[in-house]
Amino acid sequence: MLYPDNSADKLGFTEVKELIKAHCLSTMGQQMVDKIQVMNNFDLIKKFLSQAHEFKNILQNDAALPINHFFDIKALANKIRLEGAFLAEEEFFQILASLTTVFAVIGYFNEREGQYPNLEALFEHLPIEKSILKKIDMVIDQKGKIRPNASRELQDITSGISKAEQEARKKIDQIFKSAASNGWTADGSLTIRDGRLCIPLLAENKRKVKGFIHDESSTGQTVYLEPEEVFTLNNRIRDLEFERRREIIKILTQLTDELRPYVPLLLSYHGLLTKLDFVRAKALFALDVEGEMPVVVNEARVRLTNARHPLLFLSFKKEHKTVVPLNVSIDEGTRIITVSGPNAGGKSVCMKTLGLLQMMVQAGLLIPADESSTVGVFRQMFVDIGDDQSIESDLSTYSAHLSKMKHFVEMANGKTLILIDEFGTGTDPQFGGPIAEAVLESLNHKKVRGMVTTHYSNLKIFSSNTEGIENASMLFDNQQMKPLYQLEVGKPGSSYAFEIAQKIGLPPQVLNLAKNKISAGQKKVDTLLVDLEREKKEIYDTRIQLNRQQKRVDDLLSENEKLKNYLEENQKALIRDAKQQAKEIITNANKLVENTISEIKSSQADKETTRNLRENLSKELQKNTVKVETTAKPSSDEEELKVGDWVKLVDSTTTGQIIEIAKDNIIIAIGDLRTVAKRKRVQKVSRKEVPKEIRRAGTSASSTSDMASFSPEIDVRGMRGEDAIHTIEKLLDRAIMMSFGSLKIIHGKGDGILRKLIRGYFKKYDQISHMEDEHADRGGDGITYIYLK
Repeated sequence: MLYPDNSADKLGFTEVKELIKAHCLSTMGQQMVDKIQVMNNFDLIKKFLSQAHEFKNILQNDAALPINHFFDIKALANKIRLEGAFLAEEEFFQILASLTTVFAVIGYFNEREGQYPNLEALFEHLPIEKSILKKIDMVIDQKGKIRPNASRELQDITSGISKAEQEARKKIDQIFKSAASNGWTADGSLTIRDGRLCIPLLAENKRKVKGFIHDESSTGQTVYLEPEEVFTLNNRIRDLEFERRREIIKILTQLTDELRPYVPLLLSYHGLLTKLDFVRAKALFALDVEGEMPVVVNEARVRLTNARHPLLFLSFKKEHKTVVPLNVSIDEGTRIITVSGPNAGGKSVCMKTLGLLQMMVQAGLLIPADESSTVGVFRQMFVDIGDDQSIESDLSTYSAHLSKMKHFVEMANGKTLILIDEFGTGTDPQFGGPIAEAVLESLNHKKVRGMVTTHYSNLKIFSSNTEGIENASMLFDNQQMKPLYQLEVGKPGSSYAFEIAQKIGLPPQVLNLAKNKISAGQKKVDTLLVDLEREKKEIYDTRIQLNRQQKRVDDLLSENEKLKNYLEENQKALIRDAKQQAKEIITNANKLVENTISEIKSSQADKETTRNLRENLSKELQKNTVKVETTAKPSSDEEELKVGDWVKLVDSTTTGQIIEIAKDNIIIAIGDLRTVAKRKRVQKVSRKEVPKEIRRAGTSASSTSDMASFSPEIDVRGMRGEDAIHTIEKLLDRAIMMSFGSLKIIHGKGDGILRKLIRGYFKKYDQISHMEDEHADRGGDGITYIYLK
């Protein structure tokens, strides 16, 4: 599958396994990580990837799995197999703790039946045998010690020991007090010597108390004596302790015999714990490197989108730097990619990223690339990276390369992925180039997939003229003379040998001498490549700028459309209100006229009464007449109007505040309403001329509208770090403008990565007073409160 044997070391796969091992809770899980291999069984690959993906979802979005204890049940089960053997108290406690974890995990997934099918398959048809727990629990307590009432005999023995100890203590206290009252004792209290409780006596009084001397002080003035009466009791206690030990062994042996039929089941539980620890470690590593599950196909092709080298990603993460993502595709049309470009431009890292991510996927590991990436399955992976010269095998650098090329040409096929770094180097370029070209042509005929890096011009030309092989280059900023670490497929790249030498400071005469020594054709090709790359860079920058401008235009058009709809809706509301008011005025006027006529007719009023009635009618008419001020001068084009100014419509007394100016149109806020007027139809007025109630209404209308639509709570679970920060920043800006006191950020628990990122980032804001967790009953450290000054 892998050739040579050290390919995993060359690509960094061994280092990835060590990082995964660091996340394991048990030695069993670590041993399983050591056994990770690159597979070519499509179904197994997809199953292992799905398991890691589901566990990652649990860590990010679900309650924590109840995984508390991992012990090596397999070793204990093998010990139980042996007739006559018995487990110690601590070993039974390990089984008890491990089985409690197993049953809790099975219960966790049973509550979420169907949600994590690939993880559920780990314990499919595995019974929950709680009788094992009951048997152990009757003998072993929660501290891992044997219960005093594990048997009737043990209970009697334990009780006898307790009584004998109390009697012995009581007796020696009496003797000690009597000796002390007679002045026979030395300074001090009862003490332990040789495991026996003794009385400190002055040496000259040692014959006055019958007993056994166990020790004396360094000066010989004090002896430590065990009274004769107590000696008999202590021997009785010692005998009882031996009986207790024999009874404990008997109980443990009996319990071991009871568990012997369950050995196969215990081994199954051990397998589940080991697999859970293993999958958990893979999921935690995926979180570290922002790994995702790509689309897996049973074909010899690969398409990586925004892929990053996991080891480089972790290294840069510590330094707060970002890795330039890789986008590459290898399929039936583009089988081999020939990458060229300057030294230290990222060619080898690009190739190692492709190889390492392919190995990770075929080993069932999530990779740091977009989930839209497609990764196939290769039967073989051949790698030629670095210097493999060997003194023992009498191989030079080039001989070692040729030895690998021989194996590649003989053994490779259409389902082989080859990775060759610095193709053809190690010998005279005049001969190494043609040999490399011949090897590449042979591999291409076999429909091999892969990537090679080179500086040889003949390989660049061959790749551009051969079907199935595509040139690619690592972009280089030839103005600032620094690599961009971006892979550009479709054209070869220059080595920038002279440009880099010039930047380093090689003397001009040496550079000119070197330029004169290369052929005119080669010089022309290299110059053309440099010019092409410069033009490509300019086009790329221009395209980015155009995309930004287009996005700005699209945003403005969308905003304009929303404003238009809003104005149309307000216009309809104004017309509707005006019609309603007109209807009410007409109705009231009709009633007034009818009442006036009725009074004139009924009272046969004289001229004076009629005149009074007509005056009342005229007054009501004036109340509903709009005054037109002909003295007001329209606002001239030269008069400067800006957002926030107070204006009055020239044909009415209506006053409002400008909220937006669009060419000749002015959008005015009149209380809770909005209207559009031509510039020439408004007149600027001072703030003092505006009634207080209108100023308050105008101010509160906009702020109330904004306040009503504003929510101080946001949920960023499932977002990428950068997107979450950007979203919270916008919310924080609005909160500061509206003088909100606090914000509630829901980011979930998981491993706390998103929480640390958010809190670390917003510590720099002076407007933030402090941050704290939600109450444990309402989300705990899955929710952060941001308090503003």
